[in-house]
Amino acid sequence: MAGEIIKNTGRCILLVLLQGLILNDVHLWQGMAVPFLYVLFLLMLPLETPRWLELVLGLAIGISIDMFTNTMGMHASASLVLAYVRPLLLKAIAPRDGYEFGMRPSVHDMGITWYLKYAPLLIFIHHCWLFFLEVYSFTGFFNTLLRVVLSTVFTFVLAVLSEYLTFPKRTAGRV
Repeated sequence: MAGEIIKNTGRCILLVLLQGLILNDVHLWQGMAVPFLYVLFLLMLPLETPRWLELVLGLAIGISIDMFTNTMGMHASASLVLAYVRPLLLKAIAPRDGYEFGMRPSVHDMGITWYLKYAPLLIFIHHCWLFFLEVYSFTGFFNTLLRVVLSTVFTFVLAVLSEYLTFPKRTAGRV
């Protein structure tokens, strides 16, 4: 338990620093695709995480990113939306027998098919909230939607790559 807390704390700090110092300056296709890899922290929270803690952690990581980007709560609100929707989606896509204790919502533990239902949808919801809050208007709806889709794809690809590069495949007996 303590090891998992330390691991998640380290992941949070690493992702906030990576986002704030490097990824905030990465803009592809004239700013149409921006990676927000910090959402990986919320996506990777253990399945047993209490809902109130998910919301607190979503607020905390969102405020941390807002401090780097000077966006006055936009990332905090988008992260809260993601943290609120995550348990609902987990329940909707749960395996027939439910989740085993100690499993992480990752490619290695749940498989790529399950992860394709989980991560892109949550990233899309986060990005929709963030980008439409940023423009605070539905004028230019399709342009904003294009930014959402391109950024979702970019973030998802980075999330999957980081899972394969940094999170080792767990053995059957190890939790």
